[in-house]
Amino acid sequence: MSIVITEQAKLQIKDMMKEETAENVYLRFGVKGGGCSGLSYQLGFEYEVKETDNQFIENDIPVVIAKMDQPIVENTTIDYKQNMMGGGFTIDNPNAIVSCGCGSSFKADGRVGVPGDC
Repeated sequence: MSIVITEQAKLQIKDMMKEETAENVYLRFGVKGGGCSGLSYQLGFEYEVKETDNQFIENDIPVVIAKMDQPIVENTTIDYKQNMMGGGFTIDNPNAIVSCGCGSSFKADGRVGVPGDC
């Protein structure tokens, strides 16, 4: 599994992980149906790895990704950008064939998703 977590994203994730009470905390990254283009990204914390997950370490961050999401997020870069309005994670996915204007929804070849509101 190959994703990239930039140094800025790593610092933000590590800071957020400090607030989690569980001993084993993983970053869960994946996709779900939704958004105007059909698929939306999921980014959150997980406390156990399932048989249907791939588990690995990227830039000192323990990561889990559902095996079925792996082809869609392969080679994706997760970054964190800070500006005068605040900060937020950005996702650069080379497998996205269409991204919507709001930036939170996309289409991938071979997986249609469930289009909805952004």
